[in-house]
Amino acid sequence: MIKTGDPRSLGVPTSEARLNFDTELQELGGGPRRRLLMVDDEPAFELSFYCGTCPLLFRRLETAREKLSLESMQERLTGTLDDPDDGGVIGAFGTLLPEGEYLPLLLDVESRLVIPGREGDYFSGEQVTTWGIDQFWGLPEYPHTPYYWTFEIAVDADAHLYEFVVPMVPPTWNERERVEEYVALMEQGTVPTAVAISTLDVCQPAIDRGDDYFVHWGLTHFLLDGHHKLEAAATAGRPVRLLSLLALGESLAGAEDTARLPGLRAQSRTARRIGR
Repeated sequence: MIKTGDPRSLGVPTSEARLNFDTELQELGGGPRRRLLMVDDEPAFELSFYCGTCPLLFRRLETAREKLSLESMQERLTGTLDDPDDGGVIGAFGTLLPEGEYLPLLLDVESRLVIPGREGDYFSGEQVTTWGIDQFWGLPEYPHTPYYWTFEIAVDADAHLYEFVVPMVPPTWNERERVEEYVALMEQGTVPTAVAISTLDVCQPAIDRGDDYFVHWGLTHFLLDGHHKLEAAATAGRPVRLLSLLALGESLAGAEDTARLPGLRAQSRTARRIGR
């Protein structure tokens, strides 16, 4: 954690925002409605279900095809942001977001690229130890996107925080030359800045089906700007700075939980051991 700002009102009317949170319309005879992250009025990600007892989720959908970077901010974000309010970055990205209360968090993250289903995947590892596999599919949850696992820490004896950075489009869509440029900058000591809208979802299974029953706190950062930077950071093993705008009204967490977040994020990383 570098700095945290005070919660503030940001955003534009829903009809003008490029990014929105929404709930899928209920079809006659259909199942539960999905909680969605929308980009340009298209469903981009399915998020953790509202009940709070279902597994943590960020599932990329077929219509997730757009990044939300701002050309006017590119030069400012090539370097290190030292304060959330430096250079008008929050105000600029606020024009993409729906009206609401947001908590700015300025973080240094060390990113590890995770491919779903392979070694080190949260969904087929830690999540299965708590919820077990999906009872219908007989498989773990599948996010349909590579993602970056950046941090984790014990909240208390029965809860653990997991932090992820999720690209709007997969790293295979990135321009190789730009990734290599950022790798070179990072190896010279530059720490560039990425920007994300974030949610904190606190999830606990209603029934103990796994090997390790506890509460999962999911801090998920959806990248607005920084797709090439995150891949470069993972490639070079270097940190990247992240300005997170935590959407307080769209998170599945209470005020007491979000108030604890800055203090938790300021501590050193600790991994969870099954059964502890």
